[in-house]
Amino acid sequence: MPQPLLECVRMKVYNNPLYYEVAFSFFNPKKQVDHFEDIIRRFSRIKVERFLDIACGPSLQLREIARRGYNAVGLDKSRKMLQYLQSKAKEEGLRIEIVQADMTRFGLKKKADFAFIMMGSFSFKSNEDLLKHLNSVANSLNSGGLYFIQNFGVNWKVDWTKVQRQTWEMEKNGVKVEATYEIAVKNVVNQTIVERIILEVDDRCKKRTLTQEEELKLVFPQEFKLLVKMNKRFEFLGWWKGNVDEWYLDQPLETVYDENLNINMVLLRRK
Repeated sequence: MPQPLLECVRMKVYNNPLYYEVAFSFFNPKKQVDHFEDIIRRFSRIKVERFLDIACGPSLQLREIARRGYNAVGLDKSRKMLQYLQSKAKEEGLRIEIVQADMTRFGLKKKADFAFIMMGSFSFKSNEDLLKHLNSVANSLNSGGLYFIQNFGVNWKVDWTKVQRQTWEMEKNGVKVEATYEIAVKNVVNQTIVERIILEVDDRCKKRTLTQEEELKLVFPQEFKLLVKMNKRFEFLGWWKGNVDEWYLDQPLETVYDENLNINMVLLRRK
């Protein structure tokens, strides 16, 4: 059996869309989009034809959305991610519009009817950036449309003296990825943390290590609601428990008492 080759250069996670997709494809996009449609029926005040995925990455969700006949728009700051998304869409006979922009400063030529952001990507360096983001979304979303946020970090009841760590393994088409996600406190008063992602890749016996690290600000639950109120452009409809594929609209987070509060959905509606 050939010895695996070790690539010594530490590569950035987000510059490698294929490995990112393998590592983070532990969900069922069909089930997720089924739930989007249910949430739209319950809460949207407008007909939904155009979806916007913010910080979209390779977006299996957008590909499913386009497959169902909706207009699909993916927004990301990474050109490589967007090129990968378009190439996969082309392979699958789908049409997806892409927008390269920072999620704190963007606008669409044609507004969306439903916006969403997945897998805890709703994270910022400051409250000012969060407010800029809400303004950008508001400017890109039709009145009465919904903004769906998955896995907002509401659970602050953890031991912050220790690094918070999750590890999992995924495999697809001969590519194996062991992923590690870590959060460590940097400054308690400023509510700043360091988020780190490490992917150990075995691509048909060729090994690579991909890393990404970013300093972010924790936003506590009531602080978030206050920021939405300050923004004045959205209604806060609620937050609910869920799992990776679905969300339980009969279980608002205020009534849930377990350690998995960060597996959730938050729903805002454009005024």
